[in-house]
Amino acid sequence: MEEYRTIKQVTGPLIFVEKTRPVGYGELVTITLPDGTTKRGQVLDTSRDIVVIQVFEGTRGIDTKSTVRFTGDIVRLSVSYDMLGRILSGSGDPIDGGPKIIPEERREVVGSAINPYAREYPREFIQTGISAIDGMNTLVRGQKLPIFSGSGFPHNDIALQVARQAKVRGEAEEFAVVFAAIGITSEEARYFMRDFEMTGALERAVVFLNLASDPPIERLLTPRMALTAAEFLAYEYDLHILVILTDMTNYCEALREISAAREEVPGRRGYPCLLYTSPSPRDRG
Repeated sequence: MEEYRTIKQVTGPLIFVEKTRPVGYGELVTITLPDGTTKRGQVLDTSRDIVVIQVFEGTRGIDTKSTVRFTGDIVRLSVSYDMLGRILSGSGDPIDGGPKIIPEERREVVGSAINPYAREYPREFIQTGISAIDGMNTLVRGQKLPIFSGSGFPHNDIALQVARQAKVRGEAEEFAVVFAAIGITSEEARYFMRDFEMTGALERAVVFLNLASDPPIERLLTPRMALTAAEFLAYEYDLHILVILTDMTNYCEALREISAAREEVPGRRGYPCLLYTSPSPRDRG
């Protein structure tokens, strides 16, 4: 593959590369620094003259002498039934000290939205063990249940409780949980990992943990990784999957950070306009 030294600007987590050949949206990029260090990136935008690339590991050390190589591929997740019981990073790499997952296949993380009209009418009750939810805002298989919380409230504790206790009453079918924590602190990550391991909930769960110290682009990938894993387990192994995403506020703030770096016109509260107009990862099911 050809390498190019046409970096024109570095702004925040973004680099702007003078266009050299046709590239696709979402295409993966490898950046090699002058000292030989490599970093990964993804094409965020492409126009007639400039390609905008989001760098996963941050742009520190990248200058005009760095080389850029377009791989021709997009972000994929290595999926396998062996993902159950594992704790992964927001980009899908194991962080629980276990071996690498041998993939059955590598799936694109950019999926299409499900047509709600084509789905079966939701009727089956999912018991969460939280009386306020079960009695007043019932979770039903095939539906979404947003939980709105203010700063300082124990929304993470509620998410963990749902992950531990959720079940379909009277059903002998296999049931699993895909849990994705977005933009959490290291202390919260340790708390999540300890809770899953001590309660035994990890045996029937796939956990994705994205830390606040990770690049903002990974926060945008984490919910897509989780939904890709959920779709694989549901469609290939006929498992019934409950997906829990916490906290979508951190996802939105990552969008705002990327938008500010691109110098886009902000919308309400500084968030990009696309936050209010384009489908989010939650619309995949």
